[in-house]
Amino acid sequence: MALDKVVGSAAEAVADIPSGASLAVGGFGLNGIPSVLIAALLEQGAEDLRVVSNNCGVDDWGLGLLLAEKRISRMTSSYVGENKEFERQYLHGELEVELIPQGTLAERLRAGGAGIPAFYTPAGVGTQVAEGGMPWRYAADGTIAIGSPAKETREFDGREYVLERGIVTDFALVRASVGDRHGNLVFDKATRNFNPLAATAGRITIAEVEHLVEPGELDPQTVHLPGVFVQRVVALTPEQAADKRIERRTVTKES
Repeated sequence: MALDKVVGSAAEAVADIPSGASLAVGGFGLNGIPSVLIAALLEQGAEDLRVVSNNCGVDDWGLGLLLAEKRISRMTSSYVGENKEFERQYLHGELEVELIPQGTLAERLRAGGAGIPAFYTPAGVGTQVAEGGMPWRYAADGTIAIGSPAKETREFDGREYVLERGIVTDFALVRASVGDRHGNLVFDKATRNFNPLAATAGRITIAEVEHLVEPGELDPQTVHLPGVFVQRVVALTPEQAADKRIERRTVTKES
């Protein structure tokens, strides 16, 4: 593989993502989401996507754009509260949803990226997370068409734990504040969130970067994600880098 991983455009970067692919997508809410790559994938036309992401954007931005076009068939998430279309599709049996405790989701992505097939955690013990029966998909009449299976549990040192599988996806889409041509990435503050975890979980990871630098310009001590985990880099224009949304704005009323 060539060390220079920069591709000419977001469209080129996502051109080979097929229908039915699984995707790990970075971001938390709308913070640090790969919005340019998502828009390119929307234009590309892939369908039946199985997406792993903390949430599914909002109704008119991020993964919510793919959801609105019914291009996502399954979501693995920990939070869905800001997307009304997500709720509608789920409750009407149009979308399969696996809800996971947020820390467990993070560790499942990390484990998959580290080559760890499974791990034990106390999160979810004594609930439907471990015991099964959580609605993954509803039928049109509101009954549960697909329920989550029961998971293996085991006791360690007098405490019960549930076995969770690591997550590995066909592709990963992430956004970084700074990246070089070798794929080394730096995330600014809270944008670090799920991005490094998603990046390691993808077999092919595509990173959109707000500021592209040349190899050697990044201090190795500041690199959050080594380039070995990244296969493609898309340099954003200043306009693309600045196009960011806020989920919910709270302002103080004038006195």
